[in-house]
Amino acid sequence: MAKLIVIAAPSGAGKTSLIKALLTEAKHLKFTLSVSYTTREKRVTEKHGESYYFINKEEFELMIKKHEFLEYADVFGDLYGTSRSWVKSKIRNGWNVILELDWQGASQVKDIYPNTETIFILPPSFADLKIRLNERGLDKKKTIKKRLTEAKEEVREGQHFDHLIINDEFEEALTDLKTIILGNNNLSKERQSIVKERISRLLEL
Repeated sequence: MAKLIVIAAPSGAGKTSLIKALLTEAKHLKFTLSVSYTTREKRVTEKHGESYYFINKEEFELMIKKHEFLEYADVFGDLYGTSRSWVKSKIRNGWNVILELDWQGASQVKDIYPNTETIFILPPSFADLKIRLNERGLDKKKTIKKRLTEAKEEVREGQHFDHLIINDEFEEALTDLKTIILGNNNLSKERQSIVKERISRLLEL
């Protein structure tokens, strides 16, 4: 039976890279990533219909009125949403659908599809997250500060997801993701122990 999987993380924790790597390794299987709608401006490296469907606020609000979104959220003043009909169609045709969302979107999807599998990607530390956000060079300092503040709330909410993965070493995090999604297994006791220890530190701050 086709699965619906939500993967969330604080901005800069590496979820997009992990998802891309997972899909590359699972290309012979029926896994697909949903492309969200957004009102934010398109970055130079992004393509309409591949990265996101870039639409204006009026178009987005009309889609809300028509109940066309499975979930939607306001993130730093920009709107993001997932097409309800697209997800239904893919699942009906046997595709395992991955949604790359924030914790709010994950909660909305879980309410509609209780069997949704939720995975939260944790950064090793907030200091490490700050370095990653600065190094990728996509946001202004003011935006990075907001993202770091929001990250603490996201981790508090993310601890309640079905699975937690610590992205300390990319290949190990990818192995953990494959274990959960492709192997339908839980993480090893050693990796679970690392996650438990790291999230305790993150929640102390």
